[in-house]
Amino acid sequence: MENNDHGSEINWVEVIKKEARGYNDIDLGEVQHIDKESITTQKGNINKDRFYIPKKFVQRFDGNTLWFTLTSEDLNLYKIDKDR
Repeated sequence: MENNDHGSEINWVEVIKKEARGYNDIDLGEVQHIDKESITTQKGNINKDRFYIPKKFVQRFDGNTLWFTLTSEDLNLYKIDKDR
């Protein structure tokens, strides 16, 4: 387990395949992968968007949803190009 910036502990194994949301309930998709520094999420079924988000933006995990402090304007900074 690891503490986030808000002092709560997150068991990262439990976060895989859970919903990811940002500020104002923006949809960041589903958590796909977690490494030491970041979290990869995927949104959509046909036209999939993927995001590579630094862990420092994690706000909390409520058991069903991993919440981030990202706004919709921040998302383009962490979007993974489909051509990669």
